Amino acid sequence: MRIWILLFGQVDSRLLDRVKENLNMAFPKAECILIDEKPPLPKEAFNHERQQYNSSYILDIVEDRADEHEASSRVLGIVDADLYVPSLNFVFGEARCPGKAALISLWRLKPEFYGKPSDAELLAERATKEAVHELGHTLGLRHCSNPFCVMYFSNSIFETDRKQSLFCGKCQKKIAKTSVEE
Repeated sequence: MRIWILLFGQVDSRLLDRVKENLNMAFPKAECILIDEKPPLPKEAFNHERQQYNSSYILDIVEDRADEHEASSRVLGIVDADLYVPSLNFVFGEARCPGKAALISLWRLKPEFYGKPSDAELLAERATKEAVHELGHTLGLRHCSNPFCVMYFSNSIFETDRKQSLFCGKCQKKIAKTSVEE
């Protein structure tokens, strides 16, 4: 599997390197490739009242890029903007389940968002967890009831911090079964 990474705007290259490295631990057979293009955030995605971007609009752009690649590929969009879906106050990310497109936001993963000092290591850890989680959805995984599994739904940063960056045994078996069937 190839994981293509599509950046919207600027993302620190050291953070990106760490996330790519960590993705290789969760998906050992994957090759992570950075897409040269950096599209702007779509103006129509911005909700002035909420001061947030509707993630579905951005995910549509990611999905368009995913359609340009082979069927086994996934495209992970990374954005540094506050995202939401209409039914929730915010989201850390969104993905097509199953599908080829995933999106994560760094905005609420930064310790500074919570009044804490900047911490590059913690941000990389959180970004990895959310990236693996959303890519798990593209592989057909739903949310897991195990609070330590990366597929557990994070309703807050505390839940993101509690879970691991890897799949639990049950979710790993589902992924193995899916890849055998493909």
